[in-house]
This record gives sequence, structure tokens and C-alpha cells, in this order.
Amino acid sequence: MSNVIKFERPPEINPPKPKRTLSITARRILIWAGIVAAFLLAWGYFTFFGAGAAPA
Repeated sequence: MSNVIKFERPPEINPPKPKRTLSITARRILIWAGIVAAFLLAWGYFTFFGAGAAPA
């Protein structure tokens, strides 16, 4: 008999699901869509709220 207490995790009820990954093509499409969206948002901001939008 030992005086050492063993700390063990109880077994998991449901094993964790593997993470779903995107294909390389889908990842590239999402990256390009994000870049285009960023340019469109910047264009819209400077068009409607920029310094040149309000006449002085």
C-alpha cells in the first residue's frame, strides 16, 4: 500500500470530433473574397464618409 494519491481523468463519454478543414481551393476563394470585400468597404467609406464627401 502506498501513500501516493493517483489523479486520473475519468474516461470521456463522447470522443472529440475531428476538426473539419477546408480544401485549398475553398480557402483561396475565401481569402480573395475577403480582400475584395475589404477594398469595397474602404471605397464605400471614403466615397460616403470621406473628407471629400461633404462640401465645405
